[in-house]
Parts: sequence; structure tokens; C-alpha cells
Amino acid sequence: MKDNFSAHSELYASFRPHYPTELFEFIFSHTNARLLAWDCGTGNGQVAGAIADHFEKVIATDISAQQLKNAIQKPNIDYRLEKGEETSILQSSVDLITVGQAIHWFDFHHFYREVNRTLKADGIIAVFGYPLPTIDSEINEVVKYFYSVTLENYWDPERRFVDDRYKTIPFPFTEIESGKFVMDYLWSIDEFLGFLSTWSAVQHYTKKNGHNPVNEVGEALSCIWQENERKKVSFELMLRMGRKTDNALRP
Repeated sequence: MKDNFSAHSELYASFRPHYPTELFEFIFSHTNARLLAWDCGTGNGQVAGAIADHFEKVIATDISAQQLKNAIQKPNIDYRLEKGEETSILQSSVDLITVGQAIHWFDFHHFYREVNRTLKADGIIAVFGYPLPTIDSEINEVVKYFYSVTLENYWDPERRFVDDRYKTIPFPFTEIESGKFVMDYLWSIDEFLGFLSTWSAVQHYTKKNGHNPVNEVGEALSCIWQENERKKVSFELMLRMGRKTDNALRP
């Protein structure tokens, strides 16, 4: 797994959107027990914090010490600086494994071996995330150009899985049909630009060229998005859920 987020962990904690309650309620409705959950690629602990209110214990792993430093703290969350592909979690101990906006960074083969090692026989894995948001036609065009043209050569190859809405990731589990979930926010232009600044490609661009390209987006948007105006920003979530299957990779 690549660490593309340590350098801007505070931005990530401040500006990444939060998943809706309805998403977690749907996931929880398919779990047979709520003793132990593992949130893999936890980042700032956003998902772990939501799960912790419904499970006895949550183990949350990430490869970024800086992200974990900024993580949400709750007494039943055990943060561990570990790769998702190799953890200290006990065999067959986990009721639910979650991966929020991170599965595309993993070594699928080795991660799924670890999933099958740690997951109980009736356990669930849920991977979810979000593609580009939609706002209005004018802003959407600006963002699409920024994403596809300005940042074209700065996205990691793994980003294609997000563009494909996780439909092309390997998923060797008995899949559970998921519903449709949307995250809606009323954001100011500064909040939206803060979100753009968390993109890994923006960090790559800034490191190579010495300036943040989000500043140029701010200039382009300033004539159609007033400073004190809040606009509806919508993210249509992608979710894949499943249980162990005989065809799954074995430890």
C-alpha cells in the first residue's frame, strides 16, 4: 500500500467528507455479531469512529503514523501502525472488515489472504468510497478539466479503480447486493478547495512543480462561486460487500 497522505494528514482530517449514517446502518444490518470490527486503511479514523459506537471493539490499521496521530480517539478503538496485508489481528476473530476510500491502494492478493485469515466464517467485508462530486454544470466542467487534464499525469495508476467505481477490483467473496447512498454537503468555496487539496495527485503536482494547482481552480471558480455562498456538493457512494466463499483466497 502506498502512503500518499502522511504529508497532508491535517488537511485530510479537516476536509474529507464523512460517510452517512444510512451507509453504516445498511452494513451493520448484515452482520451477525458486533464484537470486533477491523477498519483497514483507517487514515484519520473517520470510519473507525463511526463503527466504534456500534461494536465492542474496533481495530484500526494504517501505514501512516501521521494520519494516526490525527485520528479520532475513542476508548474502544485500538489504532495499530500496520499494513493491511500483514496484521497482528488474531485468526478468525473479526465480525466486520471495512475499507473506506482505500481498497484501490492495496495489494489485492495479499490483503484478501489477510481478510480470509482474520474474518469469522460468517463475517462481512465492506469496501466503499466515492468518485468525483457533482455540484452544478459550470463547476462540474471546471473540476472535470482539473481532474482529467491538469492532473492527468499525476494520478497513481490505482486511481483507475475509483474511476471504474470499484466495479473492476477483484472481489473474491459471495457478494451482497447493495443499495444506493449519497453524501450531500453545503460547502463554501474554501471548504471545496480544501477537499481538492487532499487529492493525492495534487500533492504529486505540488511536489514536482513547486506550487499548488488548486489555487488556479480557486481563481477559475471565483466568478461563479461567491465567497459567502454555500453550494450543494453531492457524492454518490460506491459500495461492495461480501462474505467468505469457497473460491476466496485462503491464508
